[in-house]
Amino acid sequence: MKNVKKPLIIMAMAAFALTGCTDSDEGIIPEEIPFVPPTAEAFAGLRAVAMENRLQTTSFNAEDGVVFTSEKGVLLTISGGCIMDANGDPVTGEVQLDYMEIFEKGNMMVTNKPTMGVTPEGDKALLVSGGEFYVMVTQDGEELQSYCAIQMTVPPDLTGGIDEDMTFWTGAIDDDGNLAWNQKERNDDEGGVFIDHNQYFVISNQFGWTNVDRFFSDARPKTTLQVEVPEGFDAQNCAVYLSYDGEENALAQLDTYDENTGRFSEHYGQIPVGLEMHIIFVTEENDEWRYAIQGVTVAAGDIYSFDLEETATASEEEVIQIIAQLP
Repeated sequence: MKNVKKPLIIMAMAAFALTGCTDSDEGIIPEEIPFVPPTAEAFAGLRAVAMENRLQTTSFNAEDGVVFTSEKGVLLTISGGCIMDANGDPVTGEVQLDYMEIFEKGNMMVTNKPTMGVTPEGDKALLVSGGEFYVMVTQDGEELQSYCAIQMTVPPDLTGGIDEDMTFWTGAIDDDGNLAWNQKERNDDEGGVFIDHNQYFVISNQFGWTNVDRFFSDARPKTTLQVEVPEGFDAQNCAVYLSYDGEENALAQLDTYDENTGRFSEHYGQIPVGLEMHIIFVTEENDEWRYAIQGVTVAAGDIYSFDLEETATASEEEVIQIIAQLP
């Protein structure tokens, strides 16, 4: 395999060494202090802040239910008398609704909510999203359950219009904090996606993460690629994502890290050869995002690498705008 290093489309010479001073016979001599990669806790904290920034909440009476309109215009309906506790007993009184909605790949990245769907073979492949949603109801900090249908009406113009191939998915977060989506049959007990009056009509009977999605389709031969990150970084304090050119509502993640090589991979062999895309490396520094982006055309077996000197820092809002400007 050939080691390939492409030019960064966004490049800044980062000041990874701070200068101090020491006395000597010849005066003041600069002393370099090496850059220290962030801790896993610092990187996780940055993502947690992004999640908190997207959280929408309201309170309602469990017996009455709630009709909630989100900031993006999604209509969420939870019927009265449908909330139960972990023992299956009906819940009464005031409860809290926690809701999140994610549509664009920049928001997917900062919250670590990429669109990676589990295939029938158990691999993971890119999904194109009509919206990712988190719905949870709690009382006194206890997560509750629903035994009635939860309904959402989702405006399709948020993701480019109606797509007849969209289906219903539920999200599962693994021990590493990465999210994968599992497809649910339209007629099974866990819900479905319907197109009604030129809108997506989503029905679910469980709280948590749900998604309106379809698999990305590309007939070209597939390959596995690898991305080498700088020394001191691993799956705990950085991440690598793939932005496919032309797909605004999709974000792939390289979710496998090899400690021996220092490389990330998706390891499923699902990347189309000849695909034009952008590889995104992100980590944390002083409560901001440190990132680098490479624009590449995929060749079979390629290995890409990132250097610290080619990264830049940005706020959450800035890095989202940068990702939004990718093709």
